[in-house]
Amino acid sequence: MEKNIKKHKRNSNNDNNKNNDNNKNKNLIELIKKNNPDKTVFDLAGTTFIIDKKYSVVKKLGQGAYGVVCSCKDNQKNILVAMKKVQNAFEDLIDARRIVREIRLLHFLNHPCIIKLLDIEKPKDISTFNDIYFATEFMDTDLHRVIYSKQPLSDSHYQYFIYQLIAGINYLHSANVIHRDLKPSNILVNKDCQIKICDFGLGRGLPENGDNGSEDPTTLTEYVTTRWYRAPEIILCPSKYSKAMDIWSIGCIFSELMARCPLFRGENYLDQIKKITDVLGSPSEDDMSFVSDANARKFIVDLPKTPKIDFRQIFPNANPLAIDLLEKMLCFNPKKRINIEQCLNHPYFKEIRDKNIEITALHSFDWSFDKIQLNKVNLQKLVYEQSLYFHPY
Repeated sequence: MEKNIKKHKRNSNNDNNKNNDNNKNKNLIELIKKNNPDKTVFDLAGTTFIIDKKYSVVKKLGQGAYGVVCSCKDNQKNILVAMKKVQNAFEDLIDARRIVREIRLLHFLNHPCIIKLLDIEKPKDISTFNDIYFATEFMDTDLHRVIYSKQPLSDSHYQYFIYQLIAGINYLHSANVIHRDLKPSNILVNKDCQIKICDFGLGRGLPENGDNGSEDPTTLTEYVTTRWYRAPEIILCPSKYSKAMDIWSIGCIFSELMARCPLFRGENYLDQIKKITDVLGSPSEDDMSFVSDANARKFIVDLPKTPKIDFRQIFPNANPLAIDLLEKMLCFNPKKRINIEQCLNHPYFKEIRDKNIEITALHSFDWSFDKIQLNKVNLQKLVYEQSLYFHPY
């Protein structure tokens, strides 16, 4: 009896504390609204949004390492948008640079299969703001959710999804941009099966005139691509990244679509190589020609010798042309891997090709902004300058 009374008191105290916190939060929101009469202010799962008055909140869509995303209605254009808030964006300057990189890339890129940047909230003061808000096109779901749903998928689905993805990456590569983080959750999907590629924070340019930007290439393997979609060269030779790494990732997505589970599920980066060779077979000396690191070569050579598994055994019901394309995408040696133009021209897509989305960029993306001295003031200036394209006055 006494224990029950104590438990009841504890529960009552917890409820009272929650009520007090809720009241404080409501009071804070009301104060922010009062100080920002020209803004829409709302709380979403503990995150306060302060955005343009033309928007009204619909619901929370998700939360990641860099921010919270919700759907909002643009009442002027009568459309839904995905609004992302990056709170305290400049606390970590490396992360902040990736956010700036994504914003600038999204503003430059213009392709039907790449998510479009619609708005950047203009900060009140260039030197004091800490949060970044930007709006992109709204999409119904992502490819990860589609793959692991109960929705039946046919070869026509695989074909259409992968064709659009290849068309989008073809455009991206023509602009001298490598995505470097392709995975199903970064492929947004609408109910009509149209896709849009998103999350460009890890995007980088190819070296030009001996310069590959502000990032030390030896650090790439630490964060590039979720492990299961990571190309062998990025694990074994992190300084040798190229467009071929995106092709590998597309191949991994393609196989996951057909099998509805990842093909290479490594538990760590060494196990990832083992999982790859378990399927593709032990690489030949020629296949390893790109591996210059002695320790990396020794690791591969010391692995148990395995034969290649016939993809027709893994995907017994797959279209033979799909198997042919997949095998050409998932070549261990990046120099032997099919390139993006060859992917577009593959007979698997013969019946669905659309010249309207097989477009290329008019010019390469300008990476010069990425060479600035990395500090809060410079990054704030870059974000502010981008917001002026949407709010010039």
